[in-house]
Formats: sequence, C-alpha cells, structure tokens
Amino acid sequence: MQNWSQRLRGRPSGPDPRPATADPRIRVDLAHLRALAARARGLSFLPRQPSASVLNGRHASRMRGRGLSFEELRGYLPGDDVRAIDWKVTARMGAPYIRVFTEERDRPALLVVDQRLSMFFGSVHAMKSVTAAEAAALAAAAVLAQGDRLGGIVFGDRAIAEIRPERSRRAQDRLLKALVEAGDALDPGAEDAPLPLSRPLEAVSRIARQNHLVVILSDFDGIDAPCEALLRSMARHNDVVLVLVTDPLANAIPAGLRITVSNGRLLAALDTDDAGARQALTAFAGGRIARIEALARRNRIPLLPLSAGAATLPQMRRLFGLRPGAGR
Repeated sequence: MQNWSQRLRGRPSGPDPRPATADPRIRVDLAHLRALAARARGLSFLPRQPSASVLNGRHASRMRGRGLSFEELRGYLPGDDVRAIDWKVTARMGAPYIRVFTEERDRPALLVVDQRLSMFFGSVHAMKSVTAAEAAALAAAAVLAQGDRLGGIVFGDRAIAEIRPERSRRAQDRLLKALVEAGDALDPGAEDAPLPLSRPLEAVSRIARQNHLVVILSDFDGIDAPCEALLRSMARHNDVVLVLVTDPLANAIPAGLRITVSNGRLLAALDTDDAGARQALTAFAGGRIARIEALARRNRIPLLPLSAGAATLPQMRRLFGLRPGAGR
C-alpha cells in the first residue's frame, strides 16, 4: 500500500464514467450548483453560531470573524475601556490617549476546493468531487449573504484556478464555473502525476495574509508535515475551516469488491475477498482520516466532516446547527 499513498485511484471495476452523463452525482453542472446555492439560507461563517453548530465555541475554536481597522487616536474620556489606552502615546503626551478601532465592513473569503483525481470516487451516493463542489456552492452563497467578499482556489492535478475575492454575484459565478470545468476535466484514465496538496496551500498563503476566511474542502490526500506547517501559519492570522470529504468505504471495506488503483504509472486490481488487501485498504483510508483529525486538534482548526454517501445540503445544515430540512 505504501506505493499508493499519494494517489488512490479506486473505483469499482466496470464501465468508465467519463462518457457524458446527466447524472449530477457523477459530475456537476452549472444549473445544478446555482439551484443548490439558492438554498443556502441560514448557513453562516460569522462568529455567532447556533449552539449545535460545529463552529460554535463550545465545539471548536471560536470563529474570530471580521478584523478591526484603526480609526483614530484620541484623548481618554470617562467610560472608555482602559484596555484601549495607548501607553506609549500617553507617556509622550502626558495625558491618557486611546486607540479607536472599528469592525471591518467585510472580509475576504477563500473557498479552496479539491478536484484532484483522488476525489473522483463514490460508492454510495455521489463522487467526493461532487460533494465538495456542492458544499462549496453552498458556502459561496453563505459568504455573499453575510456581506463578505468571495474568492476561491479550485485545483485539480493539472491546473489551479484562482478567483480573487470580490463582493459580487460575478465572483460566485466564476467560482461555480471553475468547479464545473475542474469536474469535467477529471479522467480516471489520466496518467498525470498527482498535484501535491502543498501547492494550492502555498497559493492560499500568498493571497490570505491576514483577516481572511479560508474554507478548505478536500479529502486531504497527500497531507504531510509541510502542509501542516502551512495550515498552522495560515490559522494564526485567519479563520481557517477544514471540510473533510470522505466516502463510506473509508469506514468499512466490504468483501467481494474489485477496486482499481494507480500510482500514476502502474495499475493494479484489488479483490477485497482477500483479507490482507481489505485490511490494508481499511488501514490506509482510516489512517488518513485520523491524521487530519489529529492535525485539526493540534492546531485548533475547526473540522467539518462531510460524507459523499449522503445528500450534501442536509449535512451542511446539521453541521451549522440548523434543522436538516429537505435537499438532495
């Protein structure tokens, strides 16, 4: 299994799903993402969260929300917060002065969406790539609804698309189109080397220097120490949220399943009737999830678990402490 640790290209053996299909569980289209985004009401990344939300301070590191902008330096008045006193200026002027800040009217948000080939897998409901794209569409609508600027990074094994933060429906449409294009480019027969996860994270660090909301939707294939260092640095100055997209097979590999895997050069067929192969696959999938969970705990980064084995919208609503309601 060690040779496949960077690129598990597992899918049940059978017809290649590459031919055109209208099934949105395999590949999303623009109309589907737009319709789903219209149902994002109630989702929010602001600091005040419902009590049951994963982003609530009782469950995870509290969201800081928008940053503060310096407005003015003025003399102290009775009733002012003494914590706002600027002691250097006070000593220089011989009288107490305070620094006045106001909350920024908006903040930039980056939705970082993994559309590499490791995401092109689904055993029950949808491909992980589709689940990530749907969740990103919902998150994009939530960001605009709370008055923040929306941007994104959509990355596959061949290309990285950057959408600079902007408070407009145009930015949302560019992001949704990038998701569709990246999903359409997924090809199980491709022999491209897997894109290291550090590459898009480096792009995020370059753009999101401080006071950004960064939401990363991925299965975190290829997570390593340099990736953790990038995430740790990012989280010091921004609100970072990890959305871990998994498939039910990560929890239990059934017997009688044939899976084709590749390291980008060689193909191998695995039959899970073989107890050793089944145990190795289960350990591989479970180990990655455990690593991400441990990373999030160590760095106090909120982690939202999302399964490709169920409808995306109800899951998102539950994670944000809302009633699941209806939705695919």
